Amino acid sequence: MTILVTGATGNVGRNVVDQLVSRGADVRALVRDPAKASFPAGVEVVQGDLLDVDSLRAAMSGVSTLFLLNGVVADEFTQAVIALNVAREMEIERLVYLSVIHSDVYVNVPHFAGKFGVERMIEATGMPATILRPAYYMDNEITIKDVVTSYGIYPMPIGDKGLAMIDARDVGEVAAIELVRREDAAEPLPTTYINLVGPDTLTGDDAAAIWSDVLGRPIAFPGNDTAGFEQNLRAFMPSWMAYDMRQMAERFQSDGMIPAAGDVERLTALLGRPLRTYREHVAQIAN
Repeated sequence: MTILVTGATGNVGRNVVDQLVSRGADVRALVRDPAKASFPAGVEVVQGDLLDVDSLRAAMSGVSTLFLLNGVVADEFTQAVIALNVAREMEIERLVYLSVIHSDVYVNVPHFAGKFGVERMIEATGMPATILRPAYYMDNEITIKDVVTSYGIYPMPIGDKGLAMIDARDVGEVAAIELVRREDAAEPLPTTYINLVGPDTLTGDDAAAIWSDVLGRPIAFPGNDTAGFEQNLRAFMPSWMAYDMRQMAERFQSDGMIPAAGDVERLTALLGRPLRTYREHVAQIAN
């Protein structure tokens, strides 16, 4: 049977595809533009869109297991609900959904609230699923590299509660492990939740100190100006998204992204190796 991966060309989705291929899975990738998609040999590429019901039905035909990833877009919740309804219609009983950690806490942050609503739909409809709840992606830091190196500051207003940042490669590998586990099971497995966290819970000062060590020069953390953060983001993203990111940053400051007891140990056992660290990630992107 076939595992369908949505969001397959993105950072997480591409890692999921690669990990599935390395495990010998039969993979189908849903993409908007097949001409721009590049995947390992053997991956079936299908054109479609999560708002196009006909293309979803075609993409899900013959699929046994679904990896559902929705990007942060204005209609993210609608996309997810439609995709899940079509999956139920196509009698897909094996699902891995990429949510977000503390979706039930960050209730005023639009893309967190949307993911929480999707989780509730999965529960209410009884769809057997693994719900993955990743913390902040280390990979987001590539967008601030030039600011750090050019101005000597770590600009993300992440506060002093701490974020358990995770590498997207670890997210992709855990997702693939869960997809294969569900695909290979004789019967649909019970729903389970997995927090996806990194090995270290870092504050803004911690992140700046790691950049300082890696670059060999002082990097400062100027503080938690979320209004300025929103204004800067408006230069390259829609105002609604910049506002969404500001609300998220304010919840970073009030609540953090803190692992539950045993999260790191559970992931280490699942992967069979240590989780990638923020220091390793910074060293990789800094040069």
